Amino acid sequence: MTSLKAFLSLTILVLATLAGLGAEAPGDAAKAVGAAAAHAEAAAAHDASHGLPQAAPRLGKGQFVNSSMVVTWIVAVLLIWFARRAMKNAKAVPDGKQNFWEWMVESLHDFLEGIIGRELVKKTFWFFATVFIFILFANWAGLFPGVGTIGWGEMKDGHFKIETPLLRGVNADLNMTLGMAMIFFVCWLFWALQANGPGGFILHLFGPKGDTTGLLKVVMIFIFIVVGLLEVVTILFRPVTLSFRLYGNIFAGETMLESMANMVPALGWLLPIPFIFLEVLVGLVQALVFMLLTAVFTLLICTHEEGHAHEKARH
Repeated sequence: MTSLKAFLSLTILVLATLAGLGAEAPGDAAKAVGAAAAHAEAAAAHDASHGLPQAAPRLGKGQFVNSSMVVTWIVAVLLIWFARRAMKNAKAVPDGKQNFWEWMVESLHDFLEGIIGRELVKKTFWFFATVFIFILFANWAGLFPGVGTIGWGEMKDGHFKIETPLLRGVNADLNMTLGMAMIFFVCWLFWALQANGPGGFILHLFGPKGDTTGLLKVVMIFIFIVVGLLEVVTILFRPVTLSFRLYGNIFAGETMLESMANMVPALGWLLPIPFIFLEVLVGLVQALVFMLLTAVFTLLICTHEEGHAHEKARH
C-alpha cells in the first residue's frame, strides 16, 4: 500500500508537470504550424465546412490560453481528485473507487514488468503508468459532448457554426504531445546514464559488438562508429516521431468527427456516433502505443549495462 501511495504522489507531480508544459507558449515549429493553419483558415473562410484547424484556438485577450489547455487542466485535476478520493481511506480489502484504481495500477505494473523486467520497472513505472493513464483519459475526454461544439461562432447557411471552441482535444494539440515526448527524452537520458555511466553510454552507441580480431576488428570499429552516428540521429528524432504519431492519430480522428457532423447539418448529432466508438478504441490503442514505445526505448538502452554487469561479476 505504501508503494501505491508513493505512485499516486508521483502521479500528481507528473500530471502537474504535463499540464504546465502544455501551457507553454509554442516553439518555432508549433508557431509555423499555427501560421499555416491560420493561412488555411483564411483561405477557407468562405467554406462553411472547412476542417479542424491544426493550431488550437486561443482564448481571451492575452491569447496565452488555448482550448486544448483548458481540457488538459480539467483532465489533470479530475485524475488527481479521483486518485486522492480513491485512496483517502484505503482498506485492506479494497472496494469501489479504490478497487478500480488499484486494479488499473496493478494491471499496468504486471504488464510492464513482463516487458521490461522487475528491476527496470521499479525505477520507471511511475512515468510509464502516469503517461498511459493521462493520455488514455485525455483522448476519451475529447469525445465528450461539448468538446469542439461549445464556443463562439456565427450563423452560416441557417446553422450556427463554431469558429472558436472553448474546449478541444488535448492530444490534438502538438504542443501537448511534444511536451510529453520531451519529458520522456529527459527521463530516458537520465535512466541511460544511470544504468551505463557516461563511458558505458558512449560505448553502447559506438562500441563494436561481438568478438573480432585483426583487420576485421578495425573495419568493425569503423562500421559501428557510423552505426552509432545513425543511432544518435534516431534518438534525437524520437521526440518528434512520438509526438507526431500521437498528435496525427488524434487530430485525424477529431477531423473525421467534425467532417461527419458537418456533412449533413440536420443530422450532425447522429452521423458521428458510430465513429465515436471507433475513436474510443483508437484512444486506448494510442495510449498503449505511446507507453510501449517509451518503455521499449528505455529497455534497449538499459539492458546493455546489465549484460556488462554480469561479465564484470564473473571476473
